[in-house]
Parts: sequence; C-alpha cells; structure tokens
Amino acid sequence: MARPEKAAAVAELTEQFRDSTAAVLTEYRGLTVAQLKQLRHALGGNATYAVVKNTLTAIAARQAGIVGLDDKLAGPSAVAFVTGDPVQAAKGLRDFAKANPALVIKGGVLDGRSLTPAEINKLADLESREVLLAKAAGAFKASLYQAAYLFMAPAAKAVRTIDALREKQQAAASSEEAA
Repeated sequence: MARPEKAAAVAELTEQFRDSTAAVLTEYRGLTVAQLKQLRHALGGNATYAVVKNTLTAIAARQAGIVGLDDKLAGPSAVAFVTGDPVQAAKGLRDFAKANPALVIKGGVLDGRSLTPAEINKLADLESREVLLAKAAGAFKASLYQAAYLFMAPAAKAVRTIDALREKQQAAASSEEAA
C-alpha cells in the first residue's frame, strides 16, 4: 500500500476513534463473510464493525489520544466503533460471541478509558439507557406520590375527624328530640 493510502486510512481510523463513544477490539479469525454480516446486523445502527490493520490502528489510536490498545493489536483484528448506546453494542458482541466462539473480544475503550474483556461483558449485562431512565423516572414518581400522600394525610384525617364529630352531634341531637 502506498504512503498516501496509508495516511488516508490512518486519518479515517483516527476520525472514527474520535467520533465514537466506545470502541471494542475483536479477533475475527475463523468467521465467514456471512457471519461478519450477521455480526454487523447484530450490532444495530449505533455501531460500525470494520476489519483493520494493526499497525495503522495503533497509529490512529495514538493520534486520537487513546492508550491501552497497542498490546491487544495482534492477529486478525476488527474494531466495533460505537456511536450510540455502548451497552447495546456490547450486548450484540457478547451474544454473537456466545453463538460464534470464533469471535474473541480482546478489549476496548469507553470514554477514553481502557476496558478489559471482562469489563465489556459487565457492560453488556447492564440494562439499556432507556430502561435505566424509565426505572429512575418510576422511582421519582413513586416518591412524589408518597410525598403527596404524606402532605395530604393530616388534612384528610382532620376532615374525617370533623365528619365523625358532626355525625356524633347529629346523633345526640336526634336522641334528645326523640326523648
């Protein structure tokens, strides 16, 4: 490959690293083209999966300010550049790797921090951002209802007490008139 082509490839990889919220480095040895197509589909629309050259990827990662990938760049490598929800992409990679043991997750980067394969699996175990937000909203809503109940309880108790006194007075007045 000529130097301008390598420079263009490094520039493209650097831009992908900078634009991504996360990147997961994998080894794809033994996967067929059809399986790679299935993997790209499993990642969804928030990640791109690209086969990369190790030396060019190492240069691009350094230029993007990412450290910790150099030692993992050995053998046939591919990178999943995640632009959306990293949990969804991690789940897609983990599930695909379970079904296809030839895919090996080597490590990755999330928000500039290096991740081990175990940490990527932990990330995949998390619920999606939408589910976590919905749970938080439900918890806030429950606390608001509880607070509203606590604020309304004394007033409701006072109303019930007044009604009970009124009924007692009416009963006493009725019994006096009957006598």
